[in-house]
Amino acid sequence: MNLVIKNCKLVDDAGEHFIKIENGKIIEISKNPIKADKYIDAKNNYILPGLIDPHVHFRDPGLTQKEDFKTGSLSAAAGGFTTVIDMPNTIPKTNTYKALKEKIEIGNEKSVVNFELQAGHNELKEMEKMVELNPVSFKVFMDLETDESLEEIFSNLGHLKDTTEYNGLVCVHCEKQSIVQEETNKLKQKQENKAIDYSYARPAKSEDESVAQAIKLAGENNLRLHICHLSSAKSLSLAKDASKTMHVSWEFTPHHLLLDNSAYNTYGTFIKTNPPLREKRDSISLNDLNSTSIIGTDHAPHTLEDKTKGVWSSSPGIPNLETVVPLLLTEVNKGNIDLKIIPKILSENAAKVFNLKNKGKIAVGYDADLTLIDLKQEGKFDIDEFKTKAEYSPFDGWKYIGMPIMTIVNGKVVMDKLN
Repeated sequence: MNLVIKNCKLVDDAGEHFIKIENGKIIEISKNPIKADKYIDAKNNYILPGLIDPHVHFRDPGLTQKEDFKTGSLSAAAGGFTTVIDMPNTIPKTNTYKALKEKIEIGNEKSVVNFELQAGHNELKEMEKMVELNPVSFKVFMDLETDESLEEIFSNLGHLKDTTEYNGLVCVHCEKQSIVQEETNKLKQKQENKAIDYSYARPAKSEDESVAQAIKLAGENNLRLHICHLSSAKSLSLAKDASKTMHVSWEFTPHHLLLDNSAYNTYGTFIKTNPPLREKRDSISLNDLNSTSIIGTDHAPHTLEDKTKGVWSSSPGIPNLETVVPLLLTEVNKGNIDLKIIPKILSENAAKVFNLKNKGKIAVGYDADLTLIDLKQEGKFDIDEFKTKAEYSPFDGWKYIGMPIMTIVNGKVVMDKLN
């Protein structure tokens, strides 16, 4: 059976369009009516290439009380995402062939959207085995490593690139362990700690020095570098300079773009995340978004119990899959973001960096991954209506204008709020 989506608008081409889908692929795009077995009337709403989130934590296996691949992927579909890339810090870590294979099986069984996996680093022989399973990249949490161990990790990844099918992409969480430890120990000496102290315990300087180190190590080992959840204005400047001579990409989260560390005074430990929200003077902002940017939600759900254990013991992480698109579309409606960059920052650019073939564009021959948005739908976020297991969000109660209303994965509708 083939399907035509009729009366839809494209961001970069005026007029109404018809998109024909067969066997999970886009086979025809026209401004003239197309015959089909089945039709979906888009009612003159915009259609985007299926959204891609390069940074989620679905907590499966080992931490499924927080999220699992079923609830996480339902949350992704509800947010308009057709592809997600899951992180390796599960239990056990996804840093062995066995663990990676098992997580692929979990995703295949539970996920309602497309998924890819990042692998954790390990000894060289184990990473050589993991390459056979085609992880999209290797992830390094630099805040958990010493300078010496980082030298070895990047050296091993460089060797892996030269001797296997590994694509040479390394994704990094950039915070310098020694600075975080020193500043945290200082702050713990205070008689009483407030939630905002967490942002001072992991200062912008720790990210800046770590980004500089990652650029150096990636360059020395001829690796492609992707900086996760970049939050510091100085780190952004370092990354931009490096990208002139080597492959460096980066992603922004919605919370780092829209909030600064004063939010700790409102939300307490619910807003705790790594890297933390920055002082306004150090932070990135919406003004840093352009057509080359990438949005990564760092969707990182926890239980309420995990989020309410005090400044130092509460778990870091915020769920973002169901809020990010309305938040960005609201900024489009306010005139702060150009609608034309939305398909790039939420789909096309991530598809390029992570080499997701046949994704990121609405074009003949591409996968029929599509996201329909209603730019004018208004409402308020209600955490009780979310698909994620997380029962908290700093954006709960925020007003929005603009919402994903249909998510199509490989030609199949997996979320439908089209009235």
